[in-house]
Amino acid sequence: MKHDDTLAIVLAVAFTFSSPAAARAASPAEMISDFRTQHGEHRVSTDPALTQIAHEQAAAMAAKDTLDHDVLGRFSTRISPAGAGRAAENIAYGYDNFPKTLNQWIESTGHRKNLLLHDATRVGVASVKSSATGRIYWAMEIAGDYRNPKERGPKSVAMVKPKVPRPQTCRLKLLSICL
Repeated sequence: MKHDDTLAIVLAVAFTFSSPAAARAASPAEMISDFRTQHGEHRVSTDPALTQIAHEQAAAMAAKDTLDHDVLGRFSTRISPAGAGRAAENIAYGYDNFPKTLNQWIESTGHRKNLLLHDATRVGVASVKSSATGRIYWAMEIAGDYRNPKERGPKSVAMVKPKVPRPQTCRLKLLSICL
């Protein structure tokens, strides 16, 4: 092999491994989506509202140096602004990167169930380091069943409002019975 041929091969290999696509690590949403599709669920995309909620949760846990779903209040109250009908949250601490955190969640029955939330379409993931201990706290919010933007009024997560019967028009009311 000539020197020019060797140089061309080395340059081609270097270009391949230094391209933006090869250098770019998979995002948390892509990694979660890959796991979900292996188990028959839909892919999820990153959602700014869920990412903000995850960041607030991770920051609060890091500030108090405690792993607690309720550190900022009830989950249903915190997730409500996202406008989802169904949602779940995973939290963790101590892992220095997302792949390790995701693996821990996959190995845990409850966390795995949340990752595979049926018909979820959006996700938000965040981590914050505790200034006191240096621990990294993680939060993931995953959600689906989004309401129409016109319906963005208060609604409790994972609950369906019962249908209220329409009032009847009474021609004659006798002992609270409409006739």
